[in-house]
Amino acid sequence: MSVLVDGFGRTVRYLRISVTDRCDFRCVYCMAEEMTFLPRAQLLTLEEIATLSQAFVELGVEKIRLTGGEPLVRQGVLTLVQKLAGLEGLRELAMTTNGSGLVKHADALRQGGLHRLNISLDSLKPERFKALTRTGDLNQVIAGIRAARRAGFQSIKLNAVLLKGRNDDEIIDLVNFARDEQVDISFIEEMPLGAISEHNRGETFLSTDAVREIIENHYPLLPTTETTLGPSRYYRMADSQSRIGFISPHSHNFCAACNRVRVTAEGRLLLCLGNEHSVDLRAVMRRYPGEIQRLKAAIVGAMTKKPERHHFTTDGEVQVLRFMNATGG
Repeated sequence: MSVLVDGFGRTVRYLRISVTDRCDFRCVYCMAEEMTFLPRAQLLTLEEIATLSQAFVELGVEKIRLTGGEPLVRQGVLTLVQKLAGLEGLRELAMTTNGSGLVKHADALRQGGLHRLNISLDSLKPERFKALTRTGDLNQVIAGIRAARRAGFQSIKLNAVLLKGRNDDEIIDLVNFARDEQVDISFIEEMPLGAISEHNRGETFLSTDAVREIIENHYPLLPTTETTLGPSRYYRMADSQSRIGFISPHSHNFCAACNRVRVTAEGRLLLCLGNEHSVDLRAVMRRYPGEIQRLKAAIVGAMTKKPERHHFTTDGEVQVLRFMNATGG
């Protein structure tokens, strides 16, 4: 039974852990083209991540998602997956990835105990994909998606961040790709994290209501109550097993049902994606190594800092200065 209940009666059952702030892509909505990454000594060690995960699971967390940056660039992440998969009480272990490393690692991840994969895919046009990611190879990502399917994951979901005027003409193409590949897809409103110069967020904002209307002109959507403990609202199509999800931090604020917290790559427990409320868990672990009860007490105490909601706007203003790669997926 979970003991992680915040001041608004919400139970935390889902932990997202960033294993690195580094990435082999430089997606335009996620980070600047020239990035300064954390010194390695500031990152949590894999052993610290495992200890942290154990503490959260003992406090009632049922799902852990490994994020980044790009988690597959972190040396030793496969060993970490194996450790976390063995935690008693953990019902689901997932990862968010850009897909570039899946041809190499998909089989080992699945055999190591990873259940679910979320794979970022914002365009099916090679030149546009390269422009949006700055360094990414679309063919490599598509090959990675197919490698993950062959590896036998319980669930694979594509994540597409839509930007008006940049990739919104590909909505139906992305839906058709998900249907053909027999995977799910979620469309995500861009979040105002980190100051970027690549585009004006106020001008590129596209609501998921508009996206849903475009899809429904081709495929009637049937609402469901299905959940993966995340913020996606899922719909089904009568002629496909693929689900369509919408993540709408602006237009359909999901804070009332928030069951999530995040830990950054440097060990800051973030109580909200859109606020700076945090607790330094790395300091606790390094000051009191091996004292998991003290760590658990710090986590329980942090729940009082979880705010009621974020306050994202769609005018292009930056609400939080940290980039998404520092936040963790």
